[in-house]
Amino acid sequence: MKKPLPVLAGCLIGFCSSALAQSPYIPLNTDYYHLIDRMEIRQGRWSEGFHSSFKAYNRQSVIQLTDSVLTNQDYPLSATDRFNLGYLRDDSWEWIKPIADSVKVDPLARHSIVAGTQQGDSEKPLFGIFYKKKSDFYSLQTPELDLHVSPVIYLDYTREAGNNNLLYTNTRGLEVRGTIMKKLGFYTYFADNQAYYPKYIQEYGQVYARQETDAGFAPGEGLAKLYRNRGADFLAARGHFTFNVLKAINVQFGHDRNFIGNGYRSLFLSDNAAPYLFLKLTTRFGKRFQYTNLFTELQNVQASIPANELVPQKYMAMHHLSVNLTKNINLGVFEAVVYSRDRLELGYLNPVILYRFVESYRGSADNTLAGIDLKVNFLKHFMAYGQILLDEFRISDLRAGNGSWTNKYATQAGLKYIDAFGIQNLDLQGEFNMARPYTYSHFGGQTNYVHYNQPLAHPLGANFFEWLGIARFQHQRLTVSGLFSVMQYGDDPPGRNYGRDILKNYDTRFRSEGNFIGQGRQTIISYAEGRASYMFKHNLFLDARYTYRLRSSQFRSSEYASNLLTFGARWNFAYRNLVY
Repeated sequence: MKKPLPVLAGCLIGFCSSALAQSPYIPLNTDYYHLIDRMEIRQGRWSEGFHSSFKAYNRQSVIQLTDSVLTNQDYPLSATDRFNLGYLRDDSWEWIKPIADSVKVDPLARHSIVAGTQQGDSEKPLFGIFYKKKSDFYSLQTPELDLHVSPVIYLDYTREAGNNNLLYTNTRGLEVRGTIMKKLGFYTYFADNQAYYPKYIQEYGQVYARQETDAGFAPGEGLAKLYRNRGADFLAARGHFTFNVLKAINVQFGHDRNFIGNGYRSLFLSDNAAPYLFLKLTTRFGKRFQYTNLFTELQNVQASIPANELVPQKYMAMHHLSVNLTKNINLGVFEAVVYSRDRLELGYLNPVILYRFVESYRGSADNTLAGIDLKVNFLKHFMAYGQILLDEFRISDLRAGNGSWTNKYATQAGLKYIDAFGIQNLDLQGEFNMARPYTYSHFGGQTNYVHYNQPLAHPLGANFFEWLGIARFQHQRLTVSGLFSVMQYGDDPPGRNYGRDILKNYDTRFRSEGNFIGQGRQTIISYAEGRASYMFKHNLFLDARYTYRLRSSQFRSSEYASNLLTFGARWNFAYRNLVY
């Protein structure tokens, strides 16, 4: 039988003969996206080319945002702001419109454009062929094809106090993007990886790794093989193509991650789990409304799978409506359903129906979630944001105050402060997250909010409180950041289900009433990380990081402290915090 998502995507391609210019999307990258988000906050109004609650963004829209910054006389630019604008524009140079000579010497554009040159030009191309542009190892532009090719390398070495084993990550790969006739955008990424992770990552993997004895674990990745008894060997691959069916409707089909929200974490959909097959339809009505439909094919690897047999699949359908109520207030409405069939459920392909109605109509066997997100941009320095997610929420049980297991919900509240206390390029962020016991869980692996054994939302699963604080300071090529977190959750003793492990069937719950956040073995994680990154060349970073993590628990034998010192180099590779 043909795969339903590829068939559906193929049908849509037939409607794109008159597609408008469309660029590929920028891979999810916390550091990179922070530069974009701070420009939106500093402008005091939402971007015109995209709604920033649903990530990833496409390159053309980001260039439109930088254009608006360059022409905004009320946006004072520090030397670092000018550097960041030049960096973003160099990274997507193909989408910059030709600029008149009179503008080339304008002070607002001088940081990135020199008279007589084009955006992104390299001063010294290699052999006259490679690195003609700062961001691309090789680039080609013809009327039919726009092509960008770059290597991907990540090497790091970690020393863990009390651990004599060598900890490192070794990644080698290739990244390719471009457009065909400026109407069909494409992106692909492929890398081979070997890694030895610290103790706390290995412990996290003991919960979420596949059950086969020869399986390894890599956070945020899918299939991983055991490497030399204690490491992980895995391939990472992502890719998509995108086009516009109509001026207002964009189609993206690929294998990658998505992110909904404005915080460090997301309680709706995060980049915590492995990439997955998806079809995304984004419909925009002017600047005010953006409606996104996401249809995905997920994998359930909780049970042991015999050799040469397919991994069981499941599906998720999701939609998110983003509304700019004013130029600085945005409201979002979210709904998702996870279901198990041998094919797509046609009822969930309806892009404008409530999934809860379809789920009830079909017998209430599926896992539905709904939520609201809100963000407010004010004083050109602050953005307050939050999310509320409901999963089998019952008002009657909440009013009864009996701690019913059915009150499954999660909340987030956060604040970003840009150029804090008048110090240019000092950015602060505070965030609170919580999830009640059994949130995101369901009857089992075929309907829980999990993909390839890792949570699709928060990495802690459920039954937790979390407080996060982030500080960033940048001086052009040098960025110094600190991340501080306290995580409190209830762990499950052997044979009991207190609601943290969302892989478990919620029918095995310890009790139906009297539930509270932190029940079970109370565990507190204190996490602190300091990092310095220096961009030596375009997208080539040298990193130094110190991490301290303290695990305190009622189960005394599981208490320990981790001290980690890491040095690394990244080339076209996104930095990722592993805060668990």
